[in-house]
Amino acid sequence: MKTKVVKRRTVAPPPRPAKLWQLRLYVMDQTPKSLTAFANLKAFCETHLKGRYRITVIDLLQRPQLAKGDQILAIPTVVRKLPKPVRTIIGTLSDPTRVLIGLDLRAAA
Repeated sequence: MKTKVVKRRTVAPPPRPAKLWQLRLYVMDQTPKSLTAFANLKAFCETHLKGRYRITVIDLLQRPQLAKGDQILAIPTVVRKLPKPVRTIIGTLSDPTRVLIGLDLRAAA
C-alpha cells in the first residue's frame, strides 16, 4: 500500500481593510472660516488618512436640525464619527498638531 503525501499550502489571510474615518464638518454657509476649515481638513486627511476617509459637509443654514444630534455649539466644527469614540474639534483646523491630538490620530495610526 502506497502512502500519499499531501502538501498543505498555507494561505495568508486577506489583508484587513483600513479603518474608514467618517468625519462631519459643520459650517454656516460659505464663510471664509468655513472654507478654510474645509481646505485644512481635506489637506490633513490627504496627508494622514489618504484613501481612508470620508468628509460630509453639513451647512447649518440649510439643515439647522442636524446641529442637535452632534451637540454643535460653535462653527466650524469637525466631528469624527468613526472610528469610535466620537471626537470633536472646533475651529479652522489650522494647527496640524492640534488636529492630530483632537482626532486622536496618533494613537490610531
